[in-house]
Amino acid sequence: MARLLADRPGDTLTIGDMARQLGHSHGAVRNAALTLVRRGEADQGGKRGTGQPEFRANPKTAAAAQTAVISPPGTHSPRAQAATARTTIPAAATPRQTGPIRRAGGQLYHPRELADLPDVEALNRLRDADVPVLLYGPPGTGKTSLVEAAFPDLLTVAGDGDTTVGDLIGEYTQADSGGYVFQYGPLVTAMTEGRALLIDDATLISPKVLAALYPAMDGRRQIQVKAHKGETIKAEPGFYVVAGHNPGVHGSVLTEALSSRFSVQIQIGTDYDLALALRIDARVVRVARHLAHQVELGELGWAPQLRELLSYQKTEAVLGTKAALANLVGIAPLEDRDAVADAVIKAAGVKKIAPLTLGKQLPASAVRQPPGSTGSAHRGRSR
Repeated sequence: MARLLADRPGDTLTIGDMARQLGHSHGAVRNAALTLVRRGEADQGGKRGTGQPEFRANPKTAAAAQTAVISPPGTHSPRAQAATARTTIPAAATPRQTGPIRRAGGQLYHPRELADLPDVEALNRLRDADVPVLLYGPPGTGKTSLVEAAFPDLLTVAGDGDTTVGDLIGEYTQADSGGYVFQYGPLVTAMTEGRALLIDDATLISPKVLAALYPAMDGRRQIQVKAHKGETIKAEPGFYVVAGHNPGVHGSVLTEALSSRFSVQIQIGTDYDLALALRIDARVVRVARHLAHQVELGELGWAPQLRELLSYQKTEAVLGTKAALANLVGIAPLEDRDAVADAVIKAAGVKKIAPLTLGKQLPASAVRQPPGSTGSAHRGRSR
C-alpha cells in the first residue's frame, strides 16, 4: 500500500483505485490506508463524487514502504520495528486520540469518553470485533457526528417513513441511452467495499424495509438482490453497520427485531461542558442544563441540545443577543415554550422574552437595500 502511494506521489487514489491495482479486497485496502493515515505516513484528502475517501503520499510514505507493519485499525501507536500478525491491544496500552477530529464536511468533532476510551476509538474496536452499535438520544446530541468522525469511509442512509428497500439495496433507473440499468444502493456499496454504513433515524423506517438489512448483519453476511436477477451480495471484511435512534420522536419505534441486531446500545446526550469550552454564552448553557434536568424528571419534553446551542452562538454573532434569545424560545415546542421563556428570563436577566417575530413596517428611508437587489440596481442606473 505504502509502495503504491510512494510510487505515485502526485496522485490521489480512492480505495477502489488501490484495490484494483493491488488485487486485494476493498476492506483490506481500506484498513491498510487508514492505518497509514493514523501513523502519519499518508494523507487523506477530500472526496470525489463517488463518495470514496482519497489518499495520497506524504514525506513519510516512502520510508513506510521499506518495512511492512500490521497494526489494528483504531490505534495511533508509533511505527514498530517488526510485526507479523494483527493482535488485540489492551485498552490501557493503546494511545488515545483525544484532540478534535475533522469530519468529512470540515467540522471538528471533539471526542468524549466511552468505556474508559475515546468514543471514536471504542467504535473502531467494536467495528474490528464486528459488534453492531445503536446510538440513541435526542436529536442534535452528536450521534451522526460521532460516527462520521470514527469512520472516514462512512456511507449514510437518512431514514424516514418513506424509505424503501430500493433506497437500501438499489433499484432500476433510466440511463441516458433510454434503457434501464440497476443502480446499487448504499447497503450493497458498503458490503462490496468493506465500508461502514450508518442507518440514521433507523427507527423511522418500516420494519419490513429493515428486514432487508438483517441477513447482512448476521452469520450469513450476505443478501440476495431479488430485483436484480436474485444476485447474491457478500460482505467484504470491514463492512459494519451503525444505527441512530431518536426516542420520543413521532413515528420512531425501536422494535425487538431491530434492537436484537445491535448488541451494544449507547445513550448519547449533550456535553454541556463542551458547550462552555466552545465559548457558547454561559447563561444559555445554564438554561440548557436546567431544562435538561427538568426533562429527566419528566416535567418537560424538550431542552436545547448542542446543535441548538451552536445555532444560538451563530445567531447571536449575526443578529445580537436579544434576537438569539428570542429565537431560542421560538424553536421550543409550543407546549414547553413558556417554561423555556421563564428559564431564559431568569438566566439572562431580561424582563420578558417572546419568540422572534416580524414587527411593523419600517419607513422606506430606514431600509438599507441588500447588495444586488432590484432597488440598488435602479438607484445605480438613475445616477
